[in-house]
Amino acid sequence: MKKRKKWKPYLVCVLTVLLMMEISIRVQAEGTPENLYARSAVLMDADTGRILFGKNDNEVMPMASTTKIMTLLVTLEHADLDEIVEVSARAASMPDVQLHIREGERYRLQDLCYSLMLESHNDSAVAIAEHVGGTVEGFAAMMNQKAKHLGCYHTYFISPNGLDAEDEHGKHSTTARDLARIMRCCIKNETFLSITREPSWTFTDMDGNRSFTVQNKNAFLQMMEGALTGKTGFTNEAGYCYVGALERGEKRLITVVLACGWPNHKTWKWMDTKALMNYGLEDYHKETVGSDRMALEPLSVMDGQKEKVEILTDAALEDFLLKEDDEFTMKVMVPDILKAPVQAGELVGSVVYYINGQIVDLFPVYTVSEVKKIDLEWRLRQVIDLWQMGNIL
Repeated sequence: MKKRKKWKPYLVCVLTVLLMMEISIRVQAEGTPENLYARSAVLMDADTGRILFGKNDNEVMPMASTTKIMTLLVTLEHADLDEIVEVSARAASMPDVQLHIREGERYRLQDLCYSLMLESHNDSAVAIAEHVGGTVEGFAAMMNQKAKHLGCYHTYFISPNGLDAEDEHGKHSTTARDLARIMRCCIKNETFLSITREPSWTFTDMDGNRSFTVQNKNAFLQMMEGALTGKTGFTNEAGYCYVGALERGEKRLITVVLACGWPNHKTWKWMDTKALMNYGLEDYHKETVGSDRMALEPLSVMDGQKEKVEILTDAALEDFLLKEDDEFTMKVMVPDILKAPVQAGELVGSVVYYINGQIVDLFPVYTVSEVKKIDLEWRLRQVIDLWQMGNIL
């Protein structure tokens, strides 16, 4: 028995070495997204919204406290940060992580927003939601409405803090692709960026009885040059999650990692995020493609008082992040012939931009002028004109 016990430290040592070897291999593979720990991930070009890399990026999954980027976004769009929030019993009862606000206390909305984003306090999230939306449920409806407006059709919000939840309509959940879309909207808001980048924030309740200092827990802000913003998340169902944005040179990138390990693998989300960001920085270059002031051939018109009608398009030159082997193509899609009557400004087709066969943008093609349909009056006028010209005896 004693001999067997002596093996235990050795086995632990071997397993530790093997684990460190695996981590080392993954670190060396940074920039190759195929080695991600996350079950779901995405890399997005923030300027165009184009997905540069995805791993199960349309799979519906819990999102934990990454939810709070939408909480702040909706708050900034519907409330004044100088408004006063009174804490309810429901808000004060939220589980960790908490600011430990108390029922009946009053706080400035801006201060609670710093608490929400810098230290991810769940009680502050509910206090904000009840103030802005009337109730948590009312605020969740506002979040869901905003999600649909952004094209996030696989996202469903139940709470403002991201705690695991389910109701008759489904689970509190999103996809990596949808969460990237939400972050793309967030980084256009300067107040959002200002709050989420603040190193620390000190404030008191409105009666001056209690004072707080919250520290920014987003380690990514110091990890990579050009880090813009981000939000961590963790629940038992979601695992470790992160959504972040970076700007370097002419590139702006957004990454999302969901279900990126469980305790004790807290650092995996940072490894995956850096791998995705480095992939975008190293493997992609910005290139201008498309056409500006494109000349289009007039379209023939059947049964029209004119044989042809001029057409125009708003197609323009655009900048995309491309890899060396990416292929850009463009197609003008219009009918061979139109049937009168034709209205001025009538939509008759589109110019479509493709990268590697996938649509990345499209522009309308419309008519410049109207073409009336041939009628009896027009025919008589034609006959009279021919007679006056001496072409009819």
